[in-house]
Amino acid sequence: NGTKFERQMIELTKEQMRMVQKSSNIPVRNGKINVWNVLNGQQSIGTFWIDQVVGKHEFITYAVGINTDGKVIQVEILDYRETYGFQVREANWRKQFLGKSKDSPLKLGQDIQNISGATLSCRNVTDGVKRILATYDFVIKK
Repeated sequence: NGTKFERQMIELTKEQMRMVQKSSNIPVRNGKINVWNVLNGQQSIGTFWIDQVVGKHEFITYAVGINTDGKVIQVEILDYRETYGFQVREANWRKQFLGKSKDSPLKLGQDIQNISGATLSCRNVTDGVKRILATYDFVIKK
């Protein structure tokens, strides 16, 4: 419920990319990330991240909202181009991420349920969220 969004482009250094990859165990392919600081008045209440992962063949554009405690408050699929696996857009699947942090396992079959017929999309969105949480921890939270 922010009243103001301040956009910032984060460009990770090679060292930050290495640290995020080591922490999340997920490759960092792009060091440029679109992030918005969400403000209520002058107080930060979280960040909003837009990122892309590959589904089976096409990119999936998604957004992650993170509160100031480093926990996911929302995941949205913004653009899904694949023919199959569209079930990752469903609210019931996305709500599994609520409250997750960089310390959460974020693994299919463990704390995130897989969807039959959408395994690659499920895995790649899950990995993307995990990488964003690690990035938040190294770059925003410090």
